[in-house]
Amino acid sequence: MGSLIARRLAGALAVVASVIVVTFLLTRALPADPAVYFAGIGGTKEAIAAMRAKLGLNHGLLTQFLVYVRALAVGDLGHSLTTGHPVIDDLARRLPASLELTISALALASVIGLPAGIAAAVWPNSWFDHLVRVMATIGVAVPTFFTGLMLLHVFYFDLGWAPAPLGRLSTFAVPPPRVTGFYLIDSLFAGDLPTFAAALSQLALPALTLALFAVAPLARATRAAMLEVLASDFVRTARAIPLGRAKILFVYAFGNALLPVLTTIGMVFSFLLGANVLVEKVFGWPGIGSYAIDALIAADYAPVQGFVLLMAILYILLNLVIDIAVIVADPRTVGA
Repeated sequence: MGSLIARRLAGALAVVASVIVVTFLLTRALPADPAVYFAGIGGTKEAIAAMRAKLGLNHGLLTQFLVYVRALAVGDLGHSLTTGHPVIDDLARRLPASLELTISALALASVIGLPAGIAAAVWPNSWFDHLVRVMATIGVAVPTFFTGLMLLHVFYFDLGWAPAPLGRLSTFAVPPPRVTGFYLIDSLFAGDLPTFAAALSQLALPALTLALFAVAPLARATRAAMLEVLASDFVRTARAIPLGRAKILFVYAFGNALLPVLTTIGMVFSFLLGANVLVEKVFGWPGIGSYAIDALIAADYAPVQGFVLLMAILYILLNLVIDIAVIVADPRTVGA
């Protein structure tokens, strides 16, 4: 276990270094000039030149990169010109919102997708199996922002069941005292059930939007893994003994199908972290995705670089957690 973690961390350092270089070069390749943007529409050449000097853009590319790396070495991600705050503070304040949305969507997708995949494998080629495959195809094919807009149109504009898409809480609600940054958890810690209900109502539609996107790969992976296990010799032997149907299905079959399902859950979580960028914009969700989009439009380099670096670190940590979970589920994979 320790050697595996050491190998993964060594590879992670190379990945992070590559991300730093590539992100720096790509942001500098953007057609927009941040000096022109922040100098304003009526900015003169002198004002633009002064802004370029203030931003450090009057130096060569190599000098800019060395300054950026030296700042990273001391944990300085720079300042956001759009918010006026240090990037690391902005990311720390917004990250819990994105994680709460992503984790809620993954939990909802697992509750729907895993049982659907199991049922589709138990009754292959049935009407339910065909329905699961069709819905999985639709879920992957439809963009998340379109799904979000359709859900908003139906549940907010037409039916009036959902609250306005104005972020994590309505205008009249007060956020709970910050403990974890997750409004659902913090409101329960504070014993504030009205705030919990308000936060849950705001979270429902964006989480459902992401969950519908995630149900498809989870259901398909579960179905494929269960079909393979159900056709194996040890399951046929268990049926011949005979053992109880529920024990065969959930202990023997699903237990052995768990490895590919765990891997798929990790991949889906990674996808959702990227997919929530558009969902956050649709629902006005104050996460790191919408923060990065606003910075990208303004050609604000530091927030974009900080966002990409944070996402790379999250992906690396997530893959490490998946590797450990797979080893716990099946220790034979250590030497693989």
